[in-house]
Amino acid sequence: MSIKLDITKAACFLEAGAVKSFEPKVKAAQEALENGTCPGNDFLGWLHLPTEITPAFLDEIEATAKVLRDNCEAVVVAGIGGSYLGARAVIEALSNSFGWLIQDQKNPTILFAGNNIGEDYLYELTEYLKNKKFGVINISKSGTTTETALTFRLLKKQCEAQRGKEEAKKVIVAVTDAKRGAARTCADKEGYKSFIIPDNVGGRFSVLTPVGLLPIACAGFDIKQLVAGAQDMEKACGKDVAFDENPAAQYAAVRNALYGKGKKIEIMVNYQPKLHFVSEWWKQLYGESEGKDKKGIFPASVDFTTDLHSMGQWIQDGERTIFETVISIEEPEKKLLFPEDEENLDGLNFLAGKRVDEVNKMAELGTRLAHVDGGVPNIRISVPKLNEYYIGQLIYFFEIGCGISGNVLGVNPFNQPGVEAYKKNMFALLDKPGYEADSKTIKERLAKEK
Repeated sequence: MSIKLDITKAACFLEAGAVKSFEPKVKAAQEALENGTCPGNDFLGWLHLPTEITPAFLDEIEATAKVLRDNCEAVVVAGIGGSYLGARAVIEALSNSFGWLIQDQKNPTILFAGNNIGEDYLYELTEYLKNKKFGVINISKSGTTTETALTFRLLKKQCEAQRGKEEAKKVIVAVTDAKRGAARTCADKEGYKSFIIPDNVGGRFSVLTPVGLLPIACAGFDIKQLVAGAQDMEKACGKDVAFDENPAAQYAAVRNALYGKGKKIEIMVNYQPKLHFVSEWWKQLYGESEGKDKKGIFPASVDFTTDLHSMGQWIQDGERTIFETVISIEEPEKKLLFPEDEENLDGLNFLAGKRVDEVNKMAELGTRLAHVDGGVPNIRISVPKLNEYYIGQLIYFFEIGCGISGNVLGVNPFNQPGVEAYKKNMFALLDKPGYEADSKTIKERLAKEK
């Protein structure tokens, strides 16, 4: 089985044949990826990564994860953006929703840090880790990204203080550049186990590298099945697969067709709370890849049915510049029947004996009908079950869809020049060495604005 794409409730908002008319552009875009002739062609290492991953490599990842699992009550993943979102998306999608309360002793608690500069957050993290056996996976190509470097310095000192330098060396792992950067220098100097972030794979496309695979394995999930799903989706979306049978090609085509008709916002929708961080990962993947040169669909997300009681009104009746992409899980892992109540004060006895998921599915169908009637095109991605294999399929589907879509849009999907603007200002305001001229300029500007 495979995930399936249904674009009928989106294509009906376009002229007949509009999606099909994108076939030549999509084909050219995918061929440019395959031939390495597209902008950003030095960052195409993700394209055939699933089928290039070897069993020996996965065994090495799992062996390192076992060391951490056997020696840690908690493992902190220090990274930001693509260095943590993919791992968090998979882990939270597959974990028990209350795993952090259950603490079953089988798996270490996976924590995420290095993705903000919140002093309270970091203080509370370090307090929580006191007297706990914890390890750290430091994920940074350069080792100098402010949020991650600051967090790693705190955690390294604490881990060494609590466990001793030799013991800490066993439970601190670096995922970084092969040869360069502060994180690489530190790993070599301290003797940490390390894995390489490939030079030709950007952070937001790195879930299937050690960036994502190591934390996912530490959480106790089957990375071999995750990769198997991605491998099968790579074949399903190959350049020689016919347009009408290639889900990634159709997804790229329909979203570009809608964009051309003024649909500037794509809202990722789920009806399964565990998919919240899949949407967060997707937002970075598409936002950072397509939002440049004054172009790009704005990626937003909602968790239904929760957000139907907050954002539902805007989506139903607001400005018609939106379309939705719904991820629908066909079969939940668990089964729970709705009970009967003699008094029936809530009037819900008509649901007695039904699965809770049936109620959820009817909420999904009813919402889809209402939104389509309200002028919101709907794309639906159905996923048979929420497990490693199908999450692997979903990851690669969105990655290849993004690469094709960005090329059709006419941007470089693999750079992020706009991310540097805030960093320059921040470093200038903090008087970082080397930023003296910028510091003087920005402080004079702020003085004038007072």
